[in-house]
Amino acid sequence: MIRMIVIGIAIVALILLVAWVFRDPIYFQVMAWNFKPGESFSEETVAQPPDYADPASWAALPDREDGADFEPQGVTDGQANAPLDVFFVHPTTFLSNEAWNQPLDDEQANDFVDKFVLRAQASVFNGCCKVYAPRYRQATLFSFMDSGDNGAQAMDLAYSDVEAAFDYFLENFSQGRPFVIAAHSQGSRHVELLLKRRVTGTPLTQRLVAAYAIGFGISKAALAKEAPDIPVCGSALESGCLVTWNAVGPRAQAFEDTSDYVCVNPLTWTADDAYAPHEGNLGAMSLEGNGAVHPQAADAQCQDGRLMVSEIRTEAFQDLPFYLGQDNYHVLDYSLFYLNLRQNAQERTAAFLGG
Repeated sequence: MIRMIVIGIAIVALILLVAWVFRDPIYFQVMAWNFKPGESFSEETVAQPPDYADPASWAALPDREDGADFEPQGVTDGQANAPLDVFFVHPTTFLSNEAWNQPLDDEQANDFVDKFVLRAQASVFNGCCKVYAPRYRQATLFSFMDSGDNGAQAMDLAYSDVEAAFDYFLENFSQGRPFVIAAHSQGSRHVELLLKRRVTGTPLTQRLVAAYAIGFGISKAALAKEAPDIPVCGSALESGCLVTWNAVGPRAQAFEDTSDYVCVNPLTWTADDAYAPHEGNLGAMSLEGNGAVHPQAADAQCQDGRLMVSEIRTEAFQDLPFYLGQDNYHVLDYSLFYLNLRQNAQERTAAFLGG
């Protein structure tokens, strides 16, 4: 069942991402016809904001059973005794033309977060940190392609929820402890703004272990200008810095200049163009088989702001429709490097604490 949900949503998501990234007019017309909300954005019609004092407004909390507790083969959930916290912002799972922003009770969007995203992504951090993942009125996927004001307003509304959740997290959960911020895709877009609006220039930079804002194009120049005290991570143990990458294969094309995008290699944890072979990959993770681990699944090299994977050496992900994306590995940004990311989160947090 999980496999069918993942494949079905991945197909739709990749069609839409192809339409946007590759500016293909046929895909774009199909996408626009089927997924563009019929009404303009209006704050009067959006769902009520989440109440973060209510546990139901959180997809993951460390003191209850949820997808972030997932233990792939050979991995143990360490949240019970974790000395740090992670604030995790999930990617887009609202693929609807019914509204510009997700109603918080949308079952399909929430099920995909709970059954796939938390298990495949947020669980990376349960070895180092207590995992807190808010639900929020995420913008529908078409918001990324909208050329007018509707998409931007939907994104702004989504961000306002993330910022409110972050403030609640700081005051009621973290309470002075060091923390990691992590996200993927739309979530990373919101995290980039969060760093620039709520973290930089404040004492929070002293508590920030790292920001893993993966799967979103972040400008090196803009980051240096708008958040000069949050540099790009240049080593595996550096703290107070930002990590991101966007995984692609050899056939992937780019119709915009990505050379200024941040790319940190998850096999070396450096931001240079050094090639890292498959042997350095501790293991990709697929949800099938209760979290099967696949060592040496992918190599990695930063090229022009993108993370180039020359070959995926496992059949675990063969059912995902990569042909739609011309080697667009967006949905596998976490999965291909799962154990390396998990190990780095543990080692980076230990170094931060002086261990």
